[in-house]
Amino acid sequence: MNLNLKNPIAFFDLETTGINVSKDRIVEIAIVKISPNGKEETKTYRVNPTIPIPPETTAIHGISDEDVKDEPTFKEIGKTIAKYIEGCDLAGYNSNRFDIPLLAEEFLRADIDVDMRKRKFVDVQTIFHKMEQRTLTAAYKFYCGKDLEGAHGAEADTLATYEVLKSQLDKYENLENDIDYLSKFSTQNKNADFAGMIVFDKKGVETFNFGKNKGKAVEDVLKEQPGYYGWIMNNDFPLYTKKVLTEIKLRNFNM
Repeated sequence: MNLNLKNPIAFFDLETTGINVSKDRIVEIAIVKISPNGKEETKTYRVNPTIPIPPETTAIHGISDEDVKDEPTFKEIGKTIAKYIEGCDLAGYNSNRFDIPLLAEEFLRADIDVDMRKRKFVDVQTIFHKMEQRTLTAAYKFYCGKDLEGAHGAEADTLATYEVLKSQLDKYENLENDIDYLSKFSTQNKNADFAGMIVFDKKGVETFNFGKNKGKAVEDVLKEQPGYYGWIMNNDFPLYTKKVLTEIKLRNFNM
């Protein structure tokens, strides 16, 4: 089944120096862009992360410091990537929890203004877990009947994710071939930030989703614990989380 698209959609996958959204960096990004007319384009970029790639990480994706030492940094190619995905909804495998938050961080670090909130996000892993509870390699085998060669390579994983979503639409009659629907279906929490540190409650109020203030309204915490804002801003939290927190603080300051 081909995707029913109103906007182009960019499937993407990141290979990184690690799994810490705040600290780690992209070493490879692959993007498969599908247009509403069915046209498919693939671009893959190697990136110099400007920090060492740990050996245990290289053992997973096979990319070493030597492989990327002469590649451009994200700051150098970020605008090219932003332009390529301009106007696109985004899709990936575990992308809502990892790839999208990390990509947003890289754009912020590079001072590239990309409004990610205007896009729909489809997380194929969430659809898979709601339906079958498996990994990407197993998903590819289960839905597409093929072994995933080159797993943990960004391009192989991205193309496999795209194929899996199309096969999911073929397999499950209750899945609608509509990006708005798939975005809502594959979203587990309604996040105010990408890392899920601040989420909307049932009433649409931003609440903290971690630590001693979990479940409490952000506005209330900022009023009752003035030092909490400074503590977050001065510690190892994602830049995008800090940006959202600052927007909430300024919104109330200007009321």
